[in-house]
Amino acid sequence: RAIVRQPAAYLMDEPLSNLDAKLRVQMRAEIAKLQRDLGVTTIYVTHDQVEAMTMGTRVAVLKNGLLQQVAAPQDLYDRPANAFVAAFIGSPSMNLYKGRLESTDDVTSVAFGSQTVPVPAKILASSPELVDSAPRDVVIGIRPEAIGERRPESTDWPTINVLVELIEALGAEMVVHMSIDAPAADIDDPDLADSAPLPDEDGAPCIARLGPATTIQVGDTVDLAVDTSNLQIFDAETGLTLRRGH
Repeated sequence: RAIVRQPAAYLMDEPLSNLDAKLRVQMRAEIAKLQRDLGVTTIYVTHDQVEAMTMGTRVAVLKNGLLQQVAAPQDLYDRPANAFVAAFIGSPSMNLYKGRLESTDDVTSVAFGSQTVPVPAKILASSPELVDSAPRDVVIGIRPEAIGERRPESTDWPTINVLVELIEALGAEMVVHMSIDAPAADIDDPDLADSAPLPDEDGAPCIARLGPATTIQVGDTVDLAVDTSNLQIFDAETGLTLRRGH
C-alpha cells in the first residue's frame, strides 16, 4: 500500500520483530532487495544490530534519545565513537575493561587487572596523544574475534590469562565464555571512572570466538593470544574514543 503511493521516503518501525529467526533472515533480504530496486530513502528503526548492520547504508546509534554516532556499518564496527557504540555493535559484544594507559621506555601499554597489552605502533602513529597523555585511566576494548589460540601468524601477539567457564558450539565456530582477572567497565554508568568494580570475586566476563577444532575445555586456565591491530581505547570518564584517524 505504501509503494503504490510512491512516497518520498519509507518509515519502518521494527517490522520484523515478531517473526521467527529463519523468516526474519529471509525478510531482511527481501526488504533490502526491494529498497534497492525502488531506490527510495528508507528510515528503518530496529533494536536488532544485525538488521542494522546488514540492511543499513548509514546507521545512526541512539542512547536515551541522544545520537551517539552516524556512520557506515563497517565504520561503526571498526571505529566506534565511544564505548557504548563499541559494545552495542558486534555480536558477541566487545569485551570492555577498566585499565591504565602507561608509557615507559618507548613502550605504551594498557594494564587492566593482572593483564597488560601493548598498544601497537600503528595506533600510536595515528594517535600520538595516547603517548602524551599517559599515564591516565582508560577503558580498553577487545573484540571476541581478536582473541584466539596461538597460531604461526600470532606468535608475537600478547596474551591474556583466562578461565574457561562455558563453550557454545555453533558448528562453524565456538563461542567461549571465560572469566578474566580484570575490572569490567560498566558502559551504562554515566561516569565510567566510578562504575562498579568486578561483578564477583571470580573476575569479569570475557568472550572469544574460536574455531571448531579448538581443544579448549571447560575448566581450563589458558593463555590466549590477542590481535591488537584494532584495539579500542576510550576515556575512562566520558567513554569517548582516544583513537584518531584509524
